[in-house]
Amino acid sequence: MPGRLFLTCDLDELAPEWSVNELDFGGLRRNIAPGQEVLTLTADGARMMRWGIIPVGRKNARGRPVMETIINARSETVFDKSAFEGVRRAVVPADGWYEWTGETRKKTAWSISPNDKSLLFFAAIYDVWNGPGGIEVPQVATVTCEPNADVREIHHRMGVLLTRAQVPVWLG
Repeated sequence: MPGRLFLTCDLDELAPEWSVNELDFGGLRRNIAPGQEVLTLTADGARMMRWGIIPVGRKNARGRPVMETIINARSETVFDKSAFEGVRRAVVPADGWYEWTGETRKKTAWSISPNDKSLLFFAAIYDVWNGPGGIEVPQVATVTCEPNADVREIHHRMGVLLTRAQVPVWLG
């Protein structure tokens, strides 16, 4: 379950499909944390979005407002939860992500990325939060699933990874 991402590859790799260049998207980043802006691909193109959805005005199963920032959404329930009503699909490209294991103050950081250094495409959902004074904040959350064998020993969840060919299908 990505808690931090990194994007250090040449963004020209995305240029043909989404018109991405480093100048427009803040360049390469080695430690993207929740609450920061992350490069996001949508059916309408590429843009920066705040990583973390604040589902203001939405209610949980008990009828209480959902106020926490949600950075990851479970794939098993993402389209069933009222907190995600009306969200659209997106993709967050990254070279990899970080996970931590161990006890508090004694944690080991793990950098997880493909051996071939290829780009990862995380399935995601997005929404636009409308704030006071007409402020619009595009916000995104990655979608998670059960981990594969490579990640299982490190964490109990991982991001849903799409192949490049699956990206248009997810977005469509």
